[in-house]
Amino acid sequence: MIQINKNDIANRFMRYVQIDTQSDPQSGNHPSTEKQKDLSKILVDELKQMGITNAEMDEYGYVYATIPSNTEKHVPVICFCSHVDTAPDCSGTNVKPILHKNYDGEDIVLPDDKSQVLSAIVYPYLKTQINGDIITASGNTLLGADDKSGVAAIMQAAEYLMAHPEIKRGKIKILFTPDEEIGEGTARIDMEKLGAQFGYTLDGGEAGSLEDETFSADGATMIINGVISHPGYAKNKLVNALKVGAEILHTLPTNEWAPEATEKKEGFVHPVRFEGIAERATIEFILRDFDDEKLKNYGERLKKIAEEVVNHYKGASVDVFFHEQYRNMKKILDKNPEVVQYAAEAITRAGLEVTTESIRGGTDGSRLSYMGLPCPNLFTGMQGIHSKLEWIGVNDMAKAAETIVHLCMIWEEKS
Repeated sequence: MIQINKNDIANRFMRYVQIDTQSDPQSGNHPSTEKQKDLSKILVDELKQMGITNAEMDEYGYVYATIPSNTEKHVPVICFCSHVDTAPDCSGTNVKPILHKNYDGEDIVLPDDKSQVLSAIVYPYLKTQINGDIITASGNTLLGADDKSGVAAIMQAAEYLMAHPEIKRGKIKILFTPDEEIGEGTARIDMEKLGAQFGYTLDGGEAGSLEDETFSADGATMIINGVISHPGYAKNKLVNALKVGAEILHTLPTNEWAPEATEKKEGFVHPVRFEGIAERATIEFILRDFDDEKLKNYGERLKKIAEEVVNHYKGASVDVFFHEQYRNMKKILDKNPEVVQYAAEAITRAGLEVTTESIRGGTDGSRLSYMGLPCPNLFTGMQGIHSKLEWIGVNDMAKAAETIVHLCMIWEEKS
């Protein structure tokens, strides 16, 4: 019987979330913010204290560590991965975690901003946590459960494995990445140093969820060139690139093809940044769908919309550039079915019902799968991510750590 200490994992998690690790999409550096290394250094020290002597952080902020094999069997090397950064969407500075013991199902008013009310009406999953402990922030910041709950689960599982040598396992790799929230989580991974054959990200939601499919994702940059003129003498001359850009945005569909109008397997095109001056403006987009061909069509449609708008303005022009961000990992995982099958078995052994889901987003596992490391995503319990109402159940986080231990056992048993 695997017994994860809930007090320990809760305390571990609350220590981690107080360290500001917010990433910066405009930085251009690796990592995008040096402060992410503050947590990574602590993780290396804690891994070494567990007896994992080869734990290290590289110059880019990636943490690598190996739990040695203790079996004579030839077991594939598996990796558990989570990211240390928090999203730029909401402040991650001065996070004050609050442990709510024996949650009673009533609304929780966060003390530092009483307009922030955590309610089971908005978050019905809260009802599954009654009589258990949950953790929130104080109302002014996000919590950081995305993905410090995954970090905490991996660390707690690593400590358990090191303390229980009777649990047979193959070689286990641990990987903590920076900059996942800005799409750069795998940008500087040393796959040779990692040396794993299969992987699992701990970056999911409700307990028991197993995600084997993500969006495919592209980014688009649209550059609008206007016609500049002195505004005092601009009649019949000036074409304001900002106004042309605004018209392009206004022309985008609002009842479909947008995040606020889509769900389930529907894709979208989403403007995320608009800046410039009258002469030249730039709009950045993200494009998402589960089907690569549909994603390609989205790009063609977006370009056509922009060109049709710009054609109404003499002298103006538009250029649209696309770049691949990540692809649906299901194509890779379907070729390696045991990776998902073993995860489902581990979740079941942890006493949970397995829910296989598709992610309307991506994880480091999306890219890792195409880098030679088939990598589905496992639950941690995180809810309300990227917001001041972010929260997590301690029981769920402990079950995530238990699932990791079961997975290590299953890979050894079946080898």
